[in-house]
Amino acid sequence: MTNSHPPGNAQTRRQNSGGQTVQRSLGPVDNLEAFVPSDWWRWIFNPLYLKTDADVVSDAEITAGEVDTLLEVIRSDFDTSILDLCCGQGRHTLEFWRRGYHGVEGLDRSHYLIQKARKQAHAEGLEARFREGDARKISNRPYTFDVVMILGNSFGYFETVDDDLRVLTGVFRVLKPGGVLVLDLTDGDYMRSNFQPHSWEWADKRLFVCRERALSTDGQRLITREIISHIDKGIIADQFYSERLYSKDDIARLVRDAGFSNVQHHEGFVSASKRNQDLGMMAQRILLTCTAHKPSIPGSRSELPALTNVVVIMGDPRKKDEVKPAMVFDEDDFYTIRQLESALDSLGSRQITYLNDHDSLLKVLDSMRGEIDLVFNLCDEGYANDPRKELHVPAMLEALGIPYTGSGPQCLAFCYDKSLVRGVASEMGIQVPEGQLIQTDNSTLDLTTTFPVIVKPNFGDSSFGIIQRSVVHTAEELLDAVGEVRRRFGYDKPILVEEFLTGKDLSVGILGNPPEDYILLPIIEEDYSSLPEGLPRICGYEAKWLSDSPYWNLPSIPTVLQESVRDMIVDSCVKLFVRLECRDYCRFDWRLDGNGKPKLLEVNPNPGWCWDGHLAKMSYLAGMSYADMLGSILGAAERRLYQERTVMRDSIASLSSPSNRDVSLPTQEKTPVSVRE
Repeated sequence: MTNSHPPGNAQTRRQNSGGQTVQRSLGPVDNLEAFVPSDWWRWIFNPLYLKTDADVVSDAEITAGEVDTLLEVIRSDFDTSILDLCCGQGRHTLEFWRRGYHGVEGLDRSHYLIQKARKQAHAEGLEARFREGDARKISNRPYTFDVVMILGNSFGYFETVDDDLRVLTGVFRVLKPGGVLVLDLTDGDYMRSNFQPHSWEWADKRLFVCRERALSTDGQRLITREIISHIDKGIIADQFYSERLYSKDDIARLVRDAGFSNVQHHEGFVSASKRNQDLGMMAQRILLTCTAHKPSIPGSRSELPALTNVVVIMGDPRKKDEVKPAMVFDEDDFYTIRQLESALDSLGSRQITYLNDHDSLLKVLDSMRGEIDLVFNLCDEGYANDPRKELHVPAMLEALGIPYTGSGPQCLAFCYDKSLVRGVASEMGIQVPEGQLIQTDNSTLDLTTTFPVIVKPNFGDSSFGIIQRSVVHTAEELLDAVGEVRRRFGYDKPILVEEFLTGKDLSVGILGNPPEDYILLPIIEEDYSSLPEGLPRICGYEAKWLSDSPYWNLPSIPTVLQESVRDMIVDSCVKLFVRLECRDYCRFDWRLDGNGKPKLLEVNPNPGWCWDGHLAKMSYLAGMSYADMLGSILGAAERRLYQERTVMRDSIASLSSPSNRDVSLPTQEKTPVSVRE
């Protein structure tokens, strides 16, 4: 186990005689402060963090006692909305959920700790929500939470006080009128006089930790160096970090600068170590609460965008659709549309307009663009029902300056090309099936490939062109399958030939926008147990479109995967989502090979939205109704757009001359929670 680290850290890497990467320390250094990376917090919260601080941050008894104290300080009911900011591995959020407080969600910058929190929630059957995000850029809309907690000495990591103030002003923004901030941080005055310059301890039976500490030159931060040694591997981490030291008066001034009032200090959490060893920054802590007094109604639309006028764009039922078996919209399609309309109506609070006449689409959108808050782009058929023109609709909206849900033109173009996605994934170290792309001018095939293989069009979605004859076991069958695809789709289209994977057929769904704001839906697999012997186990065109096929209505079931396999799949999906610039929702198709090794098949931005599709099935397993799923997509787009506008506004403001902020506060109209002395 090695610790990832940024450039500029004191540690370097070398290889031992066995070829393993190990750490090498620089040995004694005169000035600890000189070796602290400005963004040390990006790298340090990894598996070693839980090992070296486990007695303080991962102890169930300590966590339960801290939640007892919080419930004494904050009078709240089970419906109180609470953000656990910088939640780490979610110890407080999960404890609140265990006690029935289901309005609590966690946010943290560490991908590792958030995944740890999600895994624990899943293991306990808790539906707690955890998101990745920077505390300085909280993506929630204003007036969202009754309480925001920053606990466990998770404040003061950034290099400047201005960054700490950005955290607090962001918290003020997302709190409701009368909302409360709870802040738990180290007692700076105590720590300046009582820190241990040197300490050492056994973190467990194999890890030995040595620490050096010193005050920064200005005396405002405590610098810590941590050298972690493994009894077999030697030094595995030599890392530096710093935390700002706030006195009670200092932190009270700062929260007031952020707009808070009614600042109160409470009896702090009592830190303990079951190993009776170094408590570090947790030795003595400040517990502070303060209140966000602000108007009940936002002062301007720019503060809280009211995206109430929503236009839904869908395929055109007047035009032929080559993907559908009869090339026309049938009763099943119209039933699906009625299900959509009913679900959106149940969400309320939005005025919905439906557009599906593609001949007049550009003209109508142009005439309405001053009235449209958001387009719900559900035109996965493509403009004029041409799947090759799916990107045309968002391109049209981009040209008109109309915000919309889902991925943009570039992402849709990338992901329509299966071979291109394979290349991107391979470049990122993500496994894909062995395969070859047959170009349009290539009349020869590599017939030495290992069978079985699957033959499919390189361009397309909705499993178009993938049928049971697409899985072939001989060179002769391969030639026949390639010929059939060319006759069906044209000789000017490339064809993809991939190894056919025989393991579990998996779908992964994401709602939201990684890496900071998303929900991972339960992973499902296709259940092929009802298929007759001899038929290939695939979820192709026949399973989705042909009701008289043995593939029709194949069930999807929750999958069971080894933890390491699941973690690798999830991590890869999140990285691909970001790399390919997907937005708001996406589905990823994977398959295991005969040895249980996962390989990526496809990335599907703007995946099928219908009530009985794979995304809806995964949402149902997550406890979400069809309407909930649609609402989550809309909500993800709204939060993304709000964040984009906030960043743009802040960028413009930074170019303008600063003005004095009016710090006068209106009278509080409603206090959703009360704070005890």
